[in-house]
Amino acid sequence: MSQPINSSRLFNASCLAIITTAFSFSIRAGILPQLGTEFGLTAEQLGFINSMFFFGFPISMIIGGIVYHSVGPKIIMQVAVVAHTLGILLTIYAGGYVGLLVSTFFIGFGNGCTEAACNPMIADMYSTSKLNKMLGRFHMWFPGGIVIGSLISKFMTSAGFSWQTQIWVLMLPTVVYAFLFFGQAFPRPKVEGVTSIAKNFQAMLTPLYGFIFCCMAMTAITEFGPNQWVTVVLSSSGADAMLVLALTFGVMTLGRLFTGPVVAQLGQTGVLFGGSILAAIGIYMFSTVTGPIAYVAAVIFGLGVCFNWPIMIGFVAQRVPLSGALGMSIIGGVGMLSTSIFQPFIGSWIDEAHAENAAKGLTGSALELAAGQSTLATMLTFPLILIVAFIALWAWKGNPKSGGHVDEAQLAQQTQL
Repeated sequence: MSQPINSSRLFNASCLAIITTAFSFSIRAGILPQLGTEFGLTAEQLGFINSMFFFGFPISMIIGGIVYHSVGPKIIMQVAVVAHTLGILLTIYAGGYVGLLVSTFFIGFGNGCTEAACNPMIADMYSTSKLNKMLGRFHMWFPGGIVIGSLISKFMTSAGFSWQTQIWVLMLPTVVYAFLFFGQAFPRPKVEGVTSIAKNFQAMLTPLYGFIFCCMAMTAITEFGPNQWVTVVLSSSGADAMLVLALTFGVMTLGRLFTGPVVAQLGQTGVLFGGSILAAIGIYMFSTVTGPIAYVAAVIFGLGVCFNWPIMIGFVAQRVPLSGALGMSIIGGVGMLSTSIFQPFIGSWIDEAHAENAAKGLTGSALELAAGQSTLATMLTFPLILIVAFIALWAWKGNPKSGGHVDEAQLAQQTQL
């Protein structure tokens, strides 16, 4: 007799795993200035360290997507536990720049395994009518974990705890999710033909998938670009950078609770288009305002990027269903790869802005503020591109409001390829 699937336990374990991802994001963002000071690193070098976090992610996501239906989510999550543990320990005992590069890669690799296993597993566990809701609630714990992690990092930094002690905190959710996954049965695919790698690749060669692939690169850097550098670019804005980060992701957490009904009312494309507008407004405000108004910008920006990740994954699951676990993994992977590629660029933008404004005679807080705002103004390019892209998607494919069902016409078209 086969072991019954405990969907609730698997879902809770998935949430703890993505909380580990969130803690690694927020706590590393919080200790970035300490790492720069202790190891004498430039902003560009910090950018390369950040990029390894996002570089390891897509590698494991793509590998996980390819092997998902042959080895199953259980083994992928076992690899995640090992990678997270190695990354945490190697970070704590890193002796310099190279050690931080390697350890950050392992943490990113573990994070990618989490997405590669949990997204398709959740899609297979729940009916299509609940897909947006459950993916939204799963991904809710990424911003939710970042809020918690940001506050933990702020408290520990203010209390004088070392950055190594803060990294130890990542072990707590790692141990818990490993325990919850242990000994459990996992679901089987619910879409016929989805286990065929050949059919997956055929589905991914469609124009719609290619378009979403490109859009995901922009939505990811729109979300992660400003957030990963918040302690650097907002350090002299008159607002507490970690509170800005916590507020941004607090808004995202609450918003993702309502992913299902919001998509049902506005449609996937409608939400993505509206979010791009709000994200552009939020980044523009970050680049121009100081003081408490930065917290208003954080709310607007949080609403703008709130639904991007779960909706992009859900879009692929519902409208390019035969792409399967591989299709979802590659979409998530390209988002993180894009973020990885742009991290050193963002770091160099900060260094260049510092040099330019120092040449103008600015010093101290005024120099930091001018450099941060100049960098944010450059980041505004990303959501502006998305506004145009989602207008084009709406005109091309419309904006169906059902959102909770597999696109049958698209499935039929993919089957005939």
